[in-house]
Amino acid sequence: MKKQHLFIGGKHTESTQYTTLQAPYSGETLAEVASASAEETEAAIAAAVQARRTMRQMPAHQRAELLYKLSAMLEDRKEEAARIVALEAAKPITAARAEIDRTIETYRFAAEEAKRLTGETIPMDAAKGGEGRIGYTMRQPLGVIGAITPFNFPMNLVAHKVGPALAAGNTIVLKPAEQTPLSAYYIASLLQEAGLPDGALNVVSGDGKTIGDVLVEHPDVAYITFTGSPAVGKSIRGKAGLKRVTLELGSNAAVIIDKDADLHKVIPRCVTGAFTYQGQVCISLQRIYVHQDIIEPFIERFAEAAKQVVIGDPLHEDTAVSALITSKDVRRTLEWIEEAKQAGAVLAAGGEAQGGILHPTVLVNVPRDAKVSCQEVFAPIVIINPIASVDEGIQHVNDSMYGLQAGLFTNDIQTALRAVDEIEAGGVMINDIPTFRVDHMPYGGVKQSGIGREGVKYAAEEMTELKFVMFNRN
Repeated sequence: MKKQHLFIGGKHTESTQYTTLQAPYSGETLAEVASASAEETEAAIAAAVQARRTMRQMPAHQRAELLYKLSAMLEDRKEEAARIVALEAAKPITAARAEIDRTIETYRFAAEEAKRLTGETIPMDAAKGGEGRIGYTMRQPLGVIGAITPFNFPMNLVAHKVGPALAAGNTIVLKPAEQTPLSAYYIASLLQEAGLPDGALNVVSGDGKTIGDVLVEHPDVAYITFTGSPAVGKSIRGKAGLKRVTLELGSNAAVIIDKDADLHKVIPRCVTGAFTYQGQVCISLQRIYVHQDIIEPFIERFAEAAKQVVIGDPLHEDTAVSALITSKDVRRTLEWIEEAKQAGAVLAAGGEAQGGILHPTVLVNVPRDAKVSCQEVFAPIVIINPIASVDEGIQHVNDSMYGLQAGLFTNDIQTALRAVDEIEAGGVMINDIPTFRVDHMPYGGVKQSGIGREGVKYAAEEMTELKFVMFNRN
């Protein structure tokens, strides 16, 4: 039986407590994983504090080289890394490989950003009294970064926090999701092998509240970057005081299908957006608003495509949908489906579970206040409702407490530009699903979808302090 210790100060450190980690699909025991106490979390912070000066003084080219080396090592061990993700997260192996590919690219972007953290010159004489002075800005690392990551992208969402933090010369204490700690420890081992200084990255797995409260409230942690639920995000912001935070929270992403859309192209994209990795994606497509002129063929063809999605073992090459992360989520989603049906929704596909797997589910004519419409479902469930116009669709998209990303399929440029202006979201995808993301674009939401932006360049800037410098030549 593998015993996964904490990773503190460059050493695998025994904890006082361990928990059993089981695979969501098969139920097999994967490891006994350390569950850090508050005191052990404080030890990780102390190790990060001790390494601050080393990272701060490390030249940009060396930080870049470390990240390039990590990406190369991950490229060489892609299949091993993908298997870890597939087992601990029940992510279909093809999707797990795609995540590793993105993770490799994310660390390469971070390596490039390490060399691009520049300031700007300020024209001092633009103001009266500024004559004879030279002004410029520079970016300096914040210090210790507290990073809290979710289960659904255990390699790539770790990369979106670790990569920018190291690129900017910070140290990190990383708290991975309880279901997916092995991916984080794997990256820590690779970085140690690549030559990262001891203490620059520390990994502490275990109870979210125990570890999270220490990270958020500790005076030596300068910044918190969190991906997870709005409830926890609000708690973090309430406890952080003047500490800087970035919060990537919930979503119930929507797309509008205009009457001129090419269903031959649109439906496969929407099926991908709704059901990839069991819908356990922050920007998974949850709501589809289709122009009434094409609603009937859209529903018929979409439902048929949903029924063809392959379910099963995440390690099988053909599997597209496997087990939800917990059995509790299966029960919850079945209850939400039943609630929608009781409120008048029509089940067009799915609606049943097979062990831990919820079949890809399509619901039609769903009331706006049903949980599958107004809350984040985080499962392979999508709703399809008719609209009389794109403007009506925009109203429905905005009728949400969330606003992470949204999409619109249309051939009318004026319609597209109007939607870009009026949709309340951090990102608007024209002629694509809201599930689209590449790793260097700015990524984050409005309303209860959070504050701040990820995307390597933007995250690295958040993890630095802007300092102004002035020389008086008079």
